[in-house]
Amino acid sequence: MLPPLERFLLLFVLPAVVLAAVIEAVVLWRQQGYDWRAFWVSMFDLFARIGTQILLPISIAAPLIRLAYQHRIGHVALDGWVAVAVLFFGQEFCYYWYHRAAHRVRWFWCNHAVHHSPNELNLAAAFRIGFAGRLTGTSLFYVPLVWLGYEPRVVFATLSLNLLYQFWIHATWIPKLGWMEGIFNTPSAHRVHHAANLDYLDANYGGVLVIFDRLFGTYVEERADLPCRYGLVHPVTTYNPFKVEFAQWLALGRDLASARSVRAVWGHLFMPPGWVPEGEGSTTEALRRRAAVVGVERETVEETVAG
Repeated sequence: MLPPLERFLLLFVLPAVVLAAVIEAVVLWRQQGYDWRAFWVSMFDLFARIGTQILLPISIAAPLIRLAYQHRIGHVALDGWVAVAVLFFGQEFCYYWYHRAAHRVRWFWCNHAVHHSPNELNLAAAFRIGFAGRLTGTSLFYVPLVWLGYEPRVVFATLSLNLLYQFWIHATWIPKLGWMEGIFNTPSAHRVHHAANLDYLDANYGGVLVIFDRLFGTYVEERADLPCRYGLVHPVTTYNPFKVEFAQWLALGRDLASARSVRAVWGHLFMPPGWVPEGEGSTTEALRRRAAVVGVERETVEETVAG
């Protein structure tokens, strides 16, 4: 039996957001065209992920979560605004570092790259998250909240609500929202996050808020003079859902098979995407250094990489 919140999300919220994505798709299709094949790849990911969560209800990080709860420093009951506020901001802090690691640690990127694979940003793209999250152990980033004394079910219920908030910010037709841009994760801020432009890479990791992006220097504002190009640096050109899901894992497997040292194995697993044992590779930093050294426009470098 599913917990009440999960049952509500599955039976009521899920159909509502899918309907919203379909309505947006139809409107965009009539106005400017729409990539329906990409829509169905996203739907495949959504239902494959639900099936995976049913068949694999726990994460590989579950033992660490259990250990943290057994040795928690207290018990926090949500019986006041202070406890709720600490949970909210603590969740945001943990989510920020999870999301940043999902872009900067290849092991986590292999699953998270699925979310960035659509070449068009829309509400349906929000469903494409990758179904191997629990297999990669991403829930370990929320261990500090459990250790503080919040029950694991409360922590992950809050995460579900955090992710639900992020559904609407995948719309490209919502403009900048004035004063909200300085505090909240908005469609404009999230467009930057999904952009593959060199100036926009590795930015805006927040869930509901962007305060930690501003605090840790990863906030980048959307610019009128630099339209977002969505997708991966090397764009995905297939609509085969299995290739979309497993492309990064297969590439990682090939790199590990060719590794000739412990350093190379470690680097392929835990260094940023694009890292190589010898040479500069194609990490974000390497691409930016290359653009600066060559002295060309960043867009030119991006076109070369994308091609």
